[in-house]
Amino acid sequence: MRKPVIAGNWKMYKLLGEAVETALALKPLVANSTHCDVVIAPVFTALKTVADRLEGSNIKVAAQDCAVQNEFGAQTGEVAPVMIRDAGCSHVIIGHSERRQFFGETNESVNKKTKAALSAGLAVIVCVGESLSERESGNAESVVKSQLFGGLAGLTVSDLERIIIAYEPVWAIGTGKTATPEQAQEMHGFIRRVLAETHGAEAADSMRILYGGSVKPDNIASLMNNEDVDGALVGGASLEAGSFSRIVNYK
Repeated sequence: MRKPVIAGNWKMYKLLGEAVETALALKPLVANSTHCDVVIAPVFTALKTVADRLEGSNIKVAAQDCAVQNEFGAQTGEVAPVMIRDAGCSHVIIGHSERRQFFGETNESVNKKTKAALSAGLAVIVCVGESLSERESGNAESVVKSQLFGGLAGLTVSDLERIIIAYEPVWAIGTGKTATPEQAQEMHGFIRRVLAETHGAEAADSMRILYGGSVKPDNIASLMNNEDVDGALVGGASLEAGSFSRIVNYK
């Protein structure tokens, strides 16, 4: 059985005090949520403080991005995966569509970052997903397959044990539009078949694949009813402890 993951991506929201306040408010609301792994991803400036305040709880902390290398050097503005681990994080999100769309993220850089994060001991949430035009032109599967091939290139079956895939249709992120449960299942099933092709059936069967894109308390249960949907990467609805806890406690 694949243990579900409910992860909250806080994006560029919350000053330090607000991040701590939200994390501490969430803590008792999900303390008994043993049915899934709970992850939150604050901004870089809040990672250490939030991780310290959540120490000993069942909430894990993720960074929203990382550098392509762990070696210290003249890389102004970058944050190495080993530094993220040192700040108390267990996870990192890599390849989010906003990084791809606005900050030049490529399949190659996703691959380099993923390898660096794994070598630093982090679990990696690798994001894939197609735009509206790519879906309407019938290229959704080929785009996602290319992202999987490029992002996971050179990784072993044992590497995949610390990777989580997040399928985020770009057209559903922050738009209020959500893929139907049937659309989500169709793509998640396709992703699992691609992983079976690249890394074998056993690795594919154990891979947790999350859905992301306007996930809310009122649609999480219908999404989770699908065989190949193993959790969610939540955006806006994760910014408030009450709404996010209702998503976590979807059962």
